[in-house]
Order: sequence, then structure tokens, then C-alpha cells
Amino acid sequence: MNAFDKDFTGLAQLEYGDADYLILKPGSYVLCAVTGEQIPIAQLKYWSADYQEAYKDAQTSTQRWLESHGGPGGAPEPQR
Repeated sequence: MNAFDKDFTGLAQLEYGDADYLILKPGSYVLCAVTGEQIPIAQLKYWSADYQEAYKDAQTSTQRWLESHGGPGGAPEPQR
């Protein structure tokens, strides 16, 4: 981010990559996909490129991963 970013307001739209993101529509924040809380762009550190979602912190990111993958060991094996 740079000195001009302070002029942006409202909800930003981002495209999340593996190591960075692309700003599609400038704004000052995004919403956490789990809690709905506003995350200032300058503080955004956690997101999923697969789900195209932002998360407020590491705990929330982990919570979402566990929900998506069926728990700590991943999705259970199908019964045969």
C-alpha cells in the first residue's frame, strides 16, 4: 500500500492469489468471510486463494480450513 491509499473508502474487491492479491475495486477494507468483520486493507494478512475469502486472523483462517476439510486430519476417507 502507499500514501494514496488513505483516500480510498468503503469495501474493496480483491482477487486473492497464493502470495498476494490484486485490487479489483479500491476501498479501505474487506470483510472477513467467517465473522463478517471489517479488515483494513493495510492489516490484511490471511486469505484463501482457493475460496477467494479474507480472514481477520490466523485463528479464523484455521477455523475455516478445518470446517472445509473435515477437521484436523482432513476429510474422512469414504467407507468401502
